Amino acid sequence: IALALHPAMTFTGMSLDLTRLSDSTFGVSADPAMLPIAQALVVEMGAEPVVIAEGDRELYHAALAHTANHMVTLTAQSAELLAKIGVDDPSRLLGPLLRAALDNALASGESALTGPVARGDAGTVSAHVAALHDYASGENHTAGNAQAASEGSDIELAYSSLARATAARALRRGVLTESAYGDILAALDAKEGEN
Repeated sequence: IALALHPAMTFTGMSLDLTRLSDSTFGVSADPAMLPIAQALVVEMGAEPVVIAEGDRELYHAALAHTANHMVTLTAQSAELLAKIGVDDPSRLLGPLLRAALDNALASGESALTGPVARGDAGTVSAHVAALHDYASGENHTAGNAQAASEGSDIELAYSSLARATAARALRRGVLTESAYGDILAALDAKEGEN
């Protein structure tokens, strides 16, 4: 009997995983005749099944990896920047912010979006671009530490890519005007010294 049961959960290999399992949802794919068996197995584990068509399994997994894996990367990048400017425990700053942002996003979707891109604040975006460019190019790293400088470039790239995606979604929703959208893109394209 071919069944696919894929938990929408991240696992660390620790005992905490067992308690997380009962709070998770499983993507379930199976032949229609076998689907009730697959769903029953998930319910027996204490989780909730959601049917995913066989042809949609890759997109399902991409959606989960995109949010969970990239959230970890974004959090690590932000913690790196905060630690670099002397914040002793970046998680104290980031924890409440991220929990609130996630709760708001799950409750309200994109309408929960705040920040300079959603406001069309190209001046602040431009300042972010300049600061991240300086960080990535090594101006805020110790002299001769090329590895640290190259590590900062992933943050600059992630900020730019996600700001573009945020601006495009804000434009489609009517939150940004065409003009404000253009200003955000121009700020993201600005080079150091032009800000």
